[in-house]
Amino acid sequence: MPRHPLRILVVEDHPFQLLATQCLLKSFGFDQLTPVENAEQALHTMTQSELPFDLMLCDQCLPDLPGLELIEIASRSGFISGAILLSGLPTVELINLAIQAAQRRLPLLGYLSKPLNKDSLEKLITSHQEM
Repeated sequence: MPRHPLRILVVEDHPFQLLATQCLLKSFGFDQLTPVENAEQALHTMTQSELPFDLMLCDQCLPDLPGLELIEIASRSGFISGAILLSGLPTVELINLAIQAAQRRLPLLGYLSKPLNKDSLEKLITSHQEM
């Protein structure tokens, strides 16, 4: 698998899901991964980073801040150029979150239900790489 230069921040509070997401991304050839377990760690990591992250994969149901709110803060601060929302919420709620993101003009590439589908994740990341 070819290596990809995208810098990806993975924000997930469940250790198994965090590990599984990293393994999936590594299987696509992404090796510049920064895993964090909550919004506070994510914000600290982003403020300490010399460069913005190309992509943030973010759980919607974080213990300290909703994922969409974290995406908005990160985007408005110039810490990320794109995001994918991850969640176990019902599809109708994910659609509503995507509508809210569009209304706020957030760089949300889309959302994925957990457990993650490899093909859907690859399609969203590829769409970001082609931008």
